[in-house]
Amino acid sequence: MNENILLKAKKLIELNNGNICNRCLGRKFSDIIESSEADGNEEKGKLIQNNLNFESVNFDKEVKCETCSNILFEIDKNIKNGNILERIKGKIDYLNLEFDTFLIGSKIPEKILNRDEWLNEALDLDVENIKKEINREIGKLIEKELNKEVDFDNPDIVIMVDLRKIMDENYSQEQSNQLENIKVRIQINPIFIEGRYKKLIRGIPQTKWPCRKCKGKGCDDCNGTGKMYKESVEELISEIVLKETRGYEAKFHGAGREDIDVRMLGTGRPFVLEIKEPKIRKLDLKQIQKEVNEHSKGKTEYIGLKFTERKRKAEIKVSSPDTFKVYRALVECEDNITEKELAKIKAQLENKIIDQQTPQRVAHRRADKVRKREVRELSTKLLSSNTFEMIVKTQGGLYIKELISSDDYRTKPNVSEILETNAICKELDVIEVG
Repeated sequence: MNENILLKAKKLIELNNGNICNRCLGRKFSDIIESSEADGNEEKGKLIQNNLNFESVNFDKEVKCETCSNILFEIDKNIKNGNILERIKGKIDYLNLEFDTFLIGSKIPEKILNRDEWLNEALDLDVENIKKEINREIGKLIEKELNKEVDFDNPDIVIMVDLRKIMDENYSQEQSNQLENIKVRIQINPIFIEGRYKKLIRGIPQTKWPCRKCKGKGCDDCNGTGKMYKESVEELISEIVLKETRGYEAKFHGAGREDIDVRMLGTGRPFVLEIKEPKIRKLDLKQIQKEVNEHSKGKTEYIGLKFTERKRKAEIKVSSPDTFKVYRALVECEDNITEKELAKIKAQLENKIIDQQTPQRVAHRRADKVRKREVRELSTKLLSSNTFEMIVKTQGGLYIKELISSDDYRTKPNVSEILETNAICKELDVIEVG
């Protein structure tokens, strides 16, 4: 065995006055000793002591390990007598949880953790702390008994086992082994469902809009609902998905948003629906999509529902120069206009950069600055002497209503200025989000 390992192991044993269990001795060098030499930390500890010719400190002896205070022995007993498994299974059954993957976390007395870390520093050991050993042992138990998989990156649930009371010095040995001394808390990680939505009518916000007066508490102005609007794109889908998942709360993440009086047509707008604390994770999304669309028929429509990862909720919100939107606007002018005048709009706006100061109507919730956005394509169609349809493809983030009205010349150039008459957007539809 490596001489450096033996020198550090001897020092470790001396720092513990010879009172160290084989599992603690072995795990301090678990990253150095190959599994081919010894399998498991306890066997590695025995190998080290044999090489040092120390009398082995048996893990079952009534000698208190000064590194772990015998917590590893206590946990081993509570694994073998079924206490830990019973506690975890009881919590899972109580919550009626459905899951495939998990991760174990643990809480142990602070003095044990501090002692363990002090030894690592004193001996310059770059090795896992004692909680990793505990988590691994409990994790192996759950994998075997519940036939579930450990997932370090994206577990369905995190099982936190609080073991501090089994080490309470005020308890007798018999009391410390009682079931109620093991506390279990389960963190249920969210699920994420991606899709696209269409908003087929005007007057529906994308997300729930709390009442301005009561801030969601419920008052006479909102008829006790706590909301400015009866329903939203978010609520029309989340009500059903929450019911199917038995989740706690839903959060809607859209790739931008349209005004309440604007329809979202075409292929729809991308979104991610986050369901917090879902107790059911296995969903038939095709059936849910059908059910949601029947529930919201004529108001909204949801397309292409699929499971996705957490990072997607941030990705769809990132505005890149390549994103674009196509709008159809019904424009009404104060004066009569001609086809010749409409041609000026295309000539002066298409493939041009628009300087747009934050519109007055959103200045209370947006930074006041000038944004530069490109108009990529534009076409017009005269509908009457003073109204026309305008279809415009723009770089994401351009406010179309203000492109038409000028917003007191905060948007330059603009339709009103080009036509030399006041123009307003009477209706607006989003027909494509790219």
